[in-house]
Amino acid sequence: MRASLLSVAIGTALAAALPAADAEFVPLFDGNSLDGWGYIVKPDKDGNRADPKLTWSVTDGYIRCTGKPNGCMVTSKDYGDYALKLKWRFPAEGKGGNTGVLLHVQDEKYWPTSIEAQLLTGRAGDFLLNLPPDTKLEVEKSRHDPKLERRYLRIEPKEPVEKPLGEWNACEITCTGGDIVFVVNGVNVNEGKNCSFTKGRIALQSEGAEVHFKDIAIKKLK
Repeated sequence: MRASLLSVAIGTALAAALPAADAEFVPLFDGNSLDGWGYIVKPDKDGNRADPKLTWSVTDGYIRCTGKPNGCMVTSKDYGDYALKLKWRFPAEGKGGNTGVLLHVQDEKYWPTSIEAQLLTGRAGDFLLNLPPDTKLEVEKSRHDPKLERRYLRIEPKEPVEKPLGEWNACEITCTGGDIVFVVNGVNVNEGKNCSFTKGRIALQSEGAEVHFKDIAIKKLK
């Protein structure tokens, strides 16, 4: 009985210690399974699609993505007006790589119609617009990438925002109506306004390099 009471007391104390804002976040990944997620996989030259379980798996409480083939892991539900938190890292023994969080996913293409919150090594914080020509996300022209028409560079921080390879980075993305705010390791690195899409599914990219994700949670804002 004493042990049970002690457990309850400890649990109550831990809950009280959590910030109220964090308590409102609901996990999208339970640390044990990939329930609630689906997959979009790039077909090979013969039109065949690989088993996504060979790309996406759960290891030691985090999601491991091999990076091959290209595609994404996508929520089964649509979301709009939310704050999304997650952590990601590239293995310490590697060279980093490319991945991203796809917002407002609209279709089943392996690079779906969406706004990519870029997590590319060295460029975490850029926006990449995977949008039809008649749709938009308004970002300051001064940060438009002249080499790629629909890429918008992050607001350059005074200090590096990404941690060394092998360490966990944190990002928070807030979508309110057509506006998006992108924060990496506590630094506001990009903002977009008046997007043509205001809701859709959320996806994590597989794009050539092994990458890990954890602590994925969402909070409704309306």
